[in-house]
Amino acid sequence: MAALASSLIRQRREVKDPQANRQVASKRKPCPKANKSLCQKQILLLISKVRLCGNRGRKLEKRPEPQLKGIVTRLYNRHGFYLQMLPDGTMDGTKDESSSFLQFNLIPVGLRIVAIQSTKTGLYIGMNSDGYLYTSEHFTPECKFKESVFENYYVTYSSILYRQTQSGRAWYIGINRDGQVMKGNRVKKTKGAAHFLPKLIEVAMYREPSLHEVVVVAELSPPRKTAKTSDSPVLQNGKKDPPSKTKTS
Repeated sequence: MAALASSLIRQRREVKDPQANRQVASKRKPCPKANKSLCQKQILLLISKVRLCGNRGRKLEKRPEPQLKGIVTRLYNRHGFYLQMLPDGTMDGTKDESSSFLQFNLIPVGLRIVAIQSTKTGLYIGMNSDGYLYTSEHFTPECKFKESVFENYYVTYSSILYRQTQSGRAWYIGINRDGQVMKGNRVKKTKGAAHFLPKLIEVAMYREPSLHEVVVVAELSPPRKTAKTSDSPVLQNGKKDPPSKTKTS
């Protein structure tokens, strides 16, 4: 009887153990699935972050070059004229405030050094070695002007390259009382012809102008006119026109 009872107990245990194992297994089956879905979520989240970082890197690569903060302005002279640049490149002074050729870009290209570019024509103002102003499609060393604040908040613009050899006096952009642009070596700092009052229109961002050599500009750029003055010839990219030939009898 004891042997029979023990055998029955063993059989019951064997029957109970597989059921318990099956129950535990059945209970544990959802766990791997849950862990797998969680891992997948984490992987997808990681991939999305990697893509996002990659897109950010691409956006940084596509950003434009560092820009310069300048202004769009009108240059009002102390003699009552606005500096203007006509479509043919001619520069003079006008009292017509409604003219569409009065706006200029003042682009900083150094410490208190600016480039003056017409917003309408896209041409730069330059001064050659003779003191004459001219217009250029390219930004050259002759297109750099030092911006200095004079008394009563007037501003002067002098050539960076050229000045009087003996006295060292700077050459300035100037407009005379008749509204004509003057030679730089004839404009004095203390006179009203050299005094300009920039009238701000808006603040703008500019790319740094690329520097061209004067010789290259002379070869590649088409002819441009300068200011019409009584003593200034027509210039072609900063150079004088050759004298005209006359017939002799």
